[in-house]
Amino acid sequence: MIQMTHTAQTSKPSAAQSSASNSAKGERRVQILQMLAQMLEHPEGEKITTAGLAKRLEVSEAALYRHFASKAQMFEGLIEFIETSVVGLLAQINQSDANAMQKIQKSLHVLLAFAQKNPGMARVLIGDALLHENPRLQARVTQLIDRVQASLKQSFRDVAMETGWQPVVEVGVYSEFWMSWVVGRWHAYVRSGFKVVPTEHLEATWTATNIF
Repeated sequence: MIQMTHTAQTSKPSAAQSSASNSAKGERRVQILQMLAQMLEHPEGEKITTAGLAKRLEVSEAALYRHFASKAQMFEGLIEFIETSVVGLLAQINQSDANAMQKIQKSLHVLLAFAQKNPGMARVLIGDALLHENPRLQARVTQLIDRVQASLKQSFRDVAMETGWQPVVEVGVYSEFWMSWVVGRWHAYVRSGFKVVPTEHLEATWTATNIF
C-alpha cells in the first residue's frame, strides 16, 4: 500500500496521479451508466430513482452525485453513448467500399441490431424511458433521430447518382419512410417485452418496397 506523506507545503498532484484519478472517475461513470441501462431492461419495474440506482451499485446517492449532477445528466450520458455508437457505426458504413444501395441496407440493419443488443437503450430511443423526465432528454433523442434520417437521405441521393435512379418523389420521403419503419420496429420490440426481434422482416420489407 502506498503511504502518502504530508508536509507543511501544499503541492499539486502529479500528472500520473491526476491521470489515474480521472481514469477511476471515468470507470465509475461507465459503471453507473451500465447499471442504469441494465435497470431499463425491466420495463415492468418501478420508476427508476437515484436511490434505487445507488442501492444496485451498493453506494450512497451522494456518491452518484459526485459523478453526475442529476438523474437527467445520467440519461444524457446514455444518450451520448447511443449517439456516439450509432453515428460511428453509420460513418464506418458510409466510408466503406459498398455501393450506395448496400449502405442503406447495412445502415438499417445497424439501427435495428443496436436496439436488439441494447434493450434498455431501445427504451431511451423510443422515449419510453424518458417519460416524466426532463423534456430536454426527449429533444436530444429527436435530434439524434433527425441526424440519422439525414444520413439516410444522403444515401438515397447517392443511389440516384450511382445508378441513374429517378425517384418519383423527393428523396426525403424515402428516408422518412425507412426511419419511421425503424422506429416502429423499436417500439414493437419494447412493447413485446423484448420478444419481437427488430431485425426480423428487414429483408422481406426491403424486397417488398424495392423502388430501384
